[in-house]
Amino acid sequence: MNSKYYPYCIFFIFIFIYALGSFTRIPFADCVGFVLNTEKGELETVFSSTSHPLYINTAILIRKITGLDAILANRIVVIFSAAVTVFFVYKTVSLFTHKTWIPKVSAFVFGLSFSFWRNAEIVEVYTQNAALIMTFLYFLVLSYQCEKKRNTAIIAAAFFLGLCLWLHIQNIFFIPSFLLFLYYFRQNRKTVILSFLVFLLVFGAVFLVNYFQGYPLNSPFNSNEDIGWVRNSLNKSFGQYLKDFLVSLIYLVYNFNVFAILGIIGIFELYKFNKKIFYPLFIAAVLHYGFATFYAVSDNYVFFIPSYLIFIIGVGMGLRKYQDLTWVKKSSALVVLTPLFYLFSFLMISSLPQSKDFKEKKAYKGGLKYYLLPWMNDNVGIVEFTAEKRTAPEPMSWMTISAEEYIELKISQGYSLEEIKKF
Repeated sequence: MNSKYYPYCIFFIFIFIYALGSFTRIPFADCVGFVLNTEKGELETVFSSTSHPLYINTAILIRKITGLDAILANRIVVIFSAAVTVFFVYKTVSLFTHKTWIPKVSAFVFGLSFSFWRNAEIVEVYTQNAALIMTFLYFLVLSYQCEKKRNTAIIAAAFFLGLCLWLHIQNIFFIPSFLLFLYYFRQNRKTVILSFLVFLLVFGAVFLVNYFQGYPLNSPFNSNEDIGWVRNSLNKSFGQYLKDFLVSLIYLVYNFNVFAILGIIGIFELYKFNKKIFYPLFIAAVLHYGFATFYAVSDNYVFFIPSYLIFIIGVGMGLRKYQDLTWVKKSSALVVLTPLFYLFSFLMISSLPQSKDFKEKKAYKGGLKYYLLPWMNDNVGIVEFTAEKRTAPEPMSWMTISAEEYIELKISQGYSLEEIKKF
């Protein structure tokens, strides 16, 4: 097969993988809220730190154009975006090497990483966010690696970074890297000025849309929800910060297993390869990784994904360092056994007596299976949980309020409660 078709094959392989493991019932967390908004069909017009209008409106438009139900519309956005992300992982890593096996392995390492794979199986914004970020990173790297396409790539990088900020305000951590990126190409004065204006125009639209609706200019950084987690993130003890950092390393290993070592090696390889590529990527990775590490929310694992998108470039560079070693190439094929790593971890931890209390506490959402296996087929659903008036040992009102409204809406459409429990 011609190598130019490889990224497209990988795209469809991951469409299949993610569709196969996709949720059976609407999962916990924000999922039911997104489905409810799609079901109601009211376009989101206000940008805030938690509103995610680009994701919601994409799902609504798919539903209106195709006539599909809200659940399937969200599933399409999530799975398609996830596969696009893996596609651009391949394309980006391939800019550093002519060995086609390296971007293939890198794409599978990232595509099967726990945090990303899990988000490809539920209703969340993070795969669409990852697709936009990875597209931005692709054009950033292309600007250095392909002189013929440099001017277009610089402008495209600006556009996609601006679009990233339509989806999640966390992406402001890319702005220092973007400014440094433009500085490195300052000799291309007209292109840099145009690129900066494109970024200001796209990102500035977020503020203007809110302003013309009567909201203050700083509203995209605000939230209608309690922001105690921001305050809590800044008021931890040294011991808590150290614990957070150690947990972040456990996340890194669980996501990339032995390839984490290659990723660390690859960071130094990237520095030696091209410092002007290294510094923007390194700064962005550190900012995102630090934010995710110390952010005081229970699901902070999702906020590591932007830094993982950069780390996978390091994995590719680590593989590149050893690209002439036959045993490295052959052993890298073991990446396809990653699902067995998750299954083995689940079985091993489940057998430990120390896990009993945790399993019982989290039984309402599937116990250890929910936390250690990325695929979500045959999962416990929040709608079923709410309809049967089950209880949990932790706050659930922020989920159950949306679930109750969704149940009422589906009943008004003629569905029975037993049918709704299956959603």
